[in-house]
Amino acid sequence: MSDLTPTPDRPGLHVSKPSPSAPATASAVCHCGATATANGDSQVKALVDGWTANHGPAHNQTGR
Repeated sequence: MSDLTPTPDRPGLHVSKPSPSAPATASAVCHCGATATANGDSQVKALVDGWTANHGPAHNQTGR
C-alpha cells in the first residue's frame, strides 16, 4: 500500500486506528497551507470536525 500521509502536493486528511484498543492518529494538509496532526481518539475527532468545518469540504462549498 502506498503512503497515505497528506502532503502539500497531495492535500487531504488521513486517520488511522490500527485496532480498537490503539489510540487513533491523524494528519491533515489543506491546499490553503494549513496543517495539523492529532494523537488520541478525542483529539483526532476534533481534528476531523475542524477539517470538515474549515478546510477540505468547506473550501469546496464556499469557493475559498
